Amino acid sequence: MTEILAAVVEHADAPMALRRLHLDSPRADEILVRLVATGVCHTDATMWRQGVPVPQPVVLGHEGAGIVEAVGGDVRDVAPGDHVVMSFNSCGTCPSCRADAQSYCHEFFPRNFFGTRPDGSTTLVDAGGAPVFGNIFGQSSFATHALCRERNAVVVPRDVDLRIAAPLGCGILTGAGAVMKAQKVQRGQSVVVFGAGSVGLAAVMAAAVVGAATIVAVDLNADRLALARDLGAGMTIQAGADDPVAAVLAALPSGVDHAIDCTGNPRVIEQAVAVLGVRGECAIVGAAAPGTMFSADVSHVMSGGRVIRGVVEGDADPKTFIPELIALHRAGRFPFDRLIRFYPFAEINAAFHDSETGAAIKPVLLFD
Repeated sequence: MTEILAAVVEHADAPMALRRLHLDSPRADEILVRLVATGVCHTDATMWRQGVPVPQPVVLGHEGAGIVEAVGGDVRDVAPGDHVVMSFNSCGTCPSCRADAQSYCHEFFPRNFFGTRPDGSTTLVDAGGAPVFGNIFGQSSFATHALCRERNAVVVPRDVDLRIAAPLGCGILTGAGAVMKAQKVQRGQSVVVFGAGSVGLAAVMAAAVVGAATIVAVDLNADRLALARDLGAGMTIQAGADDPVAAVLAALPSGVDHAIDCTGNPRVIEQAVAVLGVRGECAIVGAAAPGTMFSADVSHVMSGGRVIRGVVEGDADPKTFIPELIALHRAGRFPFDRLIRFYPFAEINAAFHDSETGAAIKPVLLFD
């Protein structure tokens, strides 16, 4: 076992507490990673507050990057000393995984949210030997060390700055993938992104990379809209002051080719559907609590061949897409590092507070 320092959610209404825990040694198919950095994601906050129920006490975190310290005997493509970005977990054997659509793994929820290994065992115990739930997204990276598997560990070049690479495992991958992999936006098309957080701004940057002719960002926060303009949005709409549907249709009377909702807010999703042109597609990327409902005009959707679809993790294969995003960043075409604000690991609660208030777009925790 490895002694680690981890941020533990003990209760949904209490701050995370730094605790000394013990992490299992890697099993045959597992990899031990020493964390360098990990991103703070809205999904972590949702799990913390039980919007998506996870067992407690639990160590969250699912955008980890670090250095491999040990591997199990069955691991073939990852070795000690490798630098890795960790992403979501998947089974590798279901129909979706076999079709290279692992973000729709038939075991996605248990593999990422149950807090245990597939056999029900926990990877963490406290100082008294009591189990602590972990293995969130196959990593639980709010800790100095984490266990992952070969399927969700992406080896990156050793000269890549792991401090900025961490958010590539989920948030940045999700936004960029929604544009480049799920919707496959083409040069000359139009894109409207609802929500200019880290996911939405990654979508804006990706739309610029593929050559979208019109890129619109919608948000309540004026500062985030100003950044969206810097990152490629030719038009921004401050939702609190303007009617987004009216503003978009005034600029694009025939509607848009692609709308991306990064909020999970039913009213916003309805706006995203309403601005679609003929054969337009709305991607729902933002997470919402189970049972959340939205409405759509059936005639509007049917008569124009419009599409409404869900997108998980950007429809992306992290093994190939994360290196693609790194290459775009190195070429100066995908400056996602502009979204990041760094915090020491000990300031994890402040990082969450700043994320929730909008003071930080993508907090990243750094480990000594």
